[in-house]
Amino acid sequence: MRRLPGTEGGAPLPRLYRPEEIAEALGCSAWWVKDRARRGLIPHTRVGRAYRFTATHLAEIVRLHEERPRRSVSSATASPAATRPPTPRTRAAQPLGPTTAPATGRLRARPPRRTQYETVA
Repeated sequence: MRRLPGTEGGAPLPRLYRPEEIAEALGCSAWWVKDRARRGLIPHTRVGRAYRFTATHLAEIVRLHEERPRRSVSSATASPAATRPPTPRTRAAQPLGPTTAPATGRLRARPPRRTQYETVA
């Protein structure tokens, strides 16, 4: 019986998944998987011109795109700032120049530049 290369130690080769299978597991498109692999943003294996993925690659992709909470739940509930509504942001006063709108709070449209559209009679 003929053995595959790399299996002399008894360890089988890892199963290679196609981008479509990885996309189905992640709930995204195969195009996204191939694009990220092409850009080198996710781990993959190239077999000829084809992208292939192992189960370890899939776990690493999930870990790379994992989002952690910014604060822990216990510290967010204990802090009184978390229950207060956010304060409105105000813009710093800027000096009025020749191209700024008047201080009434309304915007004023500038006249259109018609020189590029005029025709010579």
